[in-house]
Amino acid sequence: MRWSEFPKWGKWAADWAAQYHAGLRDRPVRAQTKPGEVMAQLPTAPPDAPQPIEDIVADFESIVMPGITHWQHPRFFAYFPSNASPAAVLADNLVTAMAPQCMLWQTSPAATEMETRMMDWLRQSLGLPTGFSGVIQDSASSATLAAVLVMRERALNWDGNANGLPGQKVLRVYCSNEVHTSVDRAIWIAGIGQANLVRIPTQGPLRSMDTQALDAAIQADIEAGYLPAGVIACTGGTGTGACDDISATIAVAKKYDLYTHVDAAWAGAAMICPEYRDLWTGVEEADSIVFNPHKWLGTQFDLSAHFVKSPDDLTRTLAIQPEYLKTHGADGIINYSEWSVPLGRRFRALKLWFLIRAYGLDGLRQMIRNHVTWSQALAEKLRDVPDIEIVTDPVLSLFTFRFTPAGQNADDTTLNLLNAINDDGRIYLTQTRTDGKLVIRFQAGQFDCTQEDIDTAFDVIVETANRLKDA
Repeated sequence: MRWSEFPKWGKWAADWAAQYHAGLRDRPVRAQTKPGEVMAQLPTAPPDAPQPIEDIVADFESIVMPGITHWQHPRFFAYFPSNASPAAVLADNLVTAMAPQCMLWQTSPAATEMETRMMDWLRQSLGLPTGFSGVIQDSASSATLAAVLVMRERALNWDGNANGLPGQKVLRVYCSNEVHTSVDRAIWIAGIGQANLVRIPTQGPLRSMDTQALDAAIQADIEAGYLPAGVIACTGGTGTGACDDISATIAVAKKYDLYTHVDAAWAGAAMICPEYRDLWTGVEEADSIVFNPHKWLGTQFDLSAHFVKSPDDLTRTLAIQPEYLKTHGADGIINYSEWSVPLGRRFRALKLWFLIRAYGLDGLRQMIRNHVTWSQALAEKLRDVPDIEIVTDPVLSLFTFRFTPAGQNADDTTLNLLNAINDDGRIYLTQTRTDGKLVIRFQAGQFDCTQEDIDTAFDVIVETANRLKDA
């Protein structure tokens, strides 16, 4: 394929994308293929001769598309959303065509300077004070890893990178059971070890970290000869939307001079609406914060917003400057590769620029407010349905429920209901465990979701539950 042919196939791709999104409600949300079905249609060896693009796109339709779970489906109520607004997709298409490597200011000045400005736009949108600087990471997992590495280096007086962990005091990091498993992975990769991730019990309707227990755990570790390094709090935890008392948690951390990181990967997007900011009161005192615009705000994966109070601490932890990565003859520039674990960086800021300008903060706020209102109304309707138990009340647009017909094991009936709903194909839900109970998660957050899609979710849940009871 030559660039001279690209306009023809680029138009085909644009038309296909528009038709795909327009017809999503006619597709089952979750892929209906069985394991191995797609691979069986792929040749075991690559071709030696070039093949016509016509054949490749035909195979794309017949082989790939049946095996795709449609994350952009308006009735995708599983996991968290991974949105792709048209404006952001357009921007990413331009980036893909240019394919710049944006590791240094000099390798793409526009990418670096736009990233600086877009992160400040986001900071203002969330109501964060001017003390925060921002960097775009690929995912919240990378931002959390960077935060844990800073915790490690800061606690070891910046000696970990140079001399490793052997011979040092054993480090400890603290969080609740509600944080995402990316925290566990960060602890592994940072060399701190799973045994030194201290889980603090939760309390209250928001399943917040018990700060008295946190204080006691830190004090006990100090007395036992451990070296506390940091605290990771969450706003809008993945399972049930758990929200730590950020203000109280940070107060305990500051008492012991510990670094604090707030994971608001999903819920952070809602903080563009001032009325929801009570869920992270005190966040301005955190050392770092992460949220994912690629979840609820409207940009497609991957784009994670990482805010830090001290860029110097981050670059002191991550920056390496061999001669070939130095920029000579320019002062006061930022090289964002020094703020990230990977050296290579995509031009992610462009899709933020397109998104915010194309919809405005008011448009994005209205989308989020609609999702919250509709989801909370759905929870109240389901509360009145016999044998449906609301287990955790809505936090923003996320709640959990289970199916409890009399005389049957509720875990089994809940799992049967979940499987039957997903096999039906009209909506897609996922499960978690809360206090040992298997529950079904519901969250609304897809960019094109409407009130009618929420109504469909209610109908599918109730119809499927009634069918199982009658079986």
